[in-house]
Amino acid sequence: MDYKSIYNEWLENPYFDDETKAELKAIENDEKEIEDRFYKELAFGTAGLRGVIGAGTNRMNFYTVRKATQGLADYIIKMKGQKKGVAIAYDSRHMSPEFADAAALCLNANGIKAYVFDELRPTPELSFAVRELGCISGINVTASHNPSEYNGYKVYWEDGAQITPPHDEGIMDAVNKVGITDAKTMDKEEAIEKGLYVQIGEDIDARYMEELKKLVKNPDSIERAQKDIHIVYTPLHGAGNKSVRRILKELGFENVHVVPEQELPDGDFPTCPYPNPETPQAFELAVKLGREVGADILLATDPDADRLGVYLKGRKPGKYHALTGNMSGCLLAEYELSQMKIAGTLPDDGEFIKTIVSTNMANDIAGFYGVKLVECLTGFKYIGQQIKRMEDTGKGHFCFGFEESYGCLVGTHARDKDAVVASMALCEAVAYCKTQGMSLWDKLKEMYERYGYWKDGTESIELKGKEGVEKIASTIDNLRHNVPTEIGGYKVLKTRDYQMNTIRDMVTGKMSHTGLPESNVLYYELEGGAWVAIRPSGTEPKLKFYYGIRGNSFADGEEKIKELGKSTVDMVHSMMK
Repeated sequence: MDYKSIYNEWLENPYFDDETKAELKAIENDEKEIEDRFYKELAFGTAGLRGVIGAGTNRMNFYTVRKATQGLADYIIKMKGQKKGVAIAYDSRHMSPEFADAAALCLNANGIKAYVFDELRPTPELSFAVRELGCISGINVTASHNPSEYNGYKVYWEDGAQITPPHDEGIMDAVNKVGITDAKTMDKEEAIEKGLYVQIGEDIDARYMEELKKLVKNPDSIERAQKDIHIVYTPLHGAGNKSVRRILKELGFENVHVVPEQELPDGDFPTCPYPNPETPQAFELAVKLGREVGADILLATDPDADRLGVYLKGRKPGKYHALTGNMSGCLLAEYELSQMKIAGTLPDDGEFIKTIVSTNMANDIAGFYGVKLVECLTGFKYIGQQIKRMEDTGKGHFCFGFEESYGCLVGTHARDKDAVVASMALCEAVAYCKTQGMSLWDKLKEMYERYGYWKDGTESIELKGKEGVEKIASTIDNLRHNVPTEIGGYKVLKTRDYQMNTIRDMVTGKMSHTGLPESNVLYYELEGGAWVAIRPSGTEPKLKFYYGIRGNSFADGEEKIKELGKSTVDMVHSMMK
């Protein structure tokens, strides 16, 4: 059927509720809006669902959530995992608890037990709960750092990581076979009576906290320095508030100042319409409070508390330095590896994992500490996949993992990025540096002097709607078939096409394989250690660019990264047709 026929079907079919029909009736004269809501089904991709909340096949609503869950249930039954159950969490977004219940009751109607958190929880705790409860799968209802009109649905497998091959394709196939009106559901009271709907909460919280405490490297430093440290934290109206404050309090940090305007959950995100800790706007209130209390570090977690933004106090009074995800990730990696080396616990077969679009400073850190640097595709699930590989083979020990998009993991308690443990570890690093007569900013400057003044940047072009999807695809295709010989004055030495599984030496013409799974990413190795990567976002209607250089000083790095970023965007615009 065409989109207008599907629209009319939703208006007429008694399966859809009156509220949904009223919403659709209100747009009957807006042909473009009708087309956007019904020209396709909201895609269930390798990261699950994500979209604007509303009525329609291309929107997040009860019906699209149930359809996705019915497909997941069918796949779980096919894999004979229905007796293990599914853990479900959600964040502070509009409709998150309602969508969590919709998913749970669909699973229940298929005879699968659902363990549902009693209130919002961080994404990493959901990852932890999947393994702790021995579940076959997990669902987290969240749209991460997207604006308030969005919600989403992430699916995890029994290893605690988001779904990877072959399960991602298996679940996608199962979801695609389900009709929008075919999903099962049942009454909540009946599901509770039958023991299918089980509420979880404090018991899992306590076990999660205990696992985090085991990861502390320097409790003596916290005890000695914590009274002299001031920490400002903002959960950005999201799920991190209780967990971050609890772990810091239980470790002994007394001076934790929470931004009051952003403390409580609020799906409208009134103080930061784009609740992303990457943006300066998200930190405006934290910086203000930080100056008032003389904070050593400012921390911000996104709505589902898997990403962490960091500002460090500089030497000038009231000056705070914003860290990129690459900077905070490398700073934490340096701290964790150095402390293991000092304690004599750094494993001989240790591995430091990063994604292909993350800074090459990580390569230098790994080399300095003698651990293996492993690259994987963009998405933290691939870091989780590497942890599973080490456990399954008995070869390699996970030391640290991070991606440039403000996500990292200390320990293996979770298989997704964890802003709660990252907050804990960075505050511990502040305490350790304080005992050494230095600040964390001093430590970062010391790293630049050792490894080089690496700078990185990201840009994106947002292209919404059907036309935007097509434009993104055609632009990537043009770049794939028109390989540049230089970008921003840097010669292209090698190109990697992860979709075609090829690496091409631009000097010799020699071809080799990437060795990673297929992914629509183009990567350019440039002279002088510089690099550029381009890919479509997996969760937003954006074409994303990543790039990095090694400068000779802070000023040199800043100048070079701006030039490379502008040249990259100009190159991509020239390929848009």
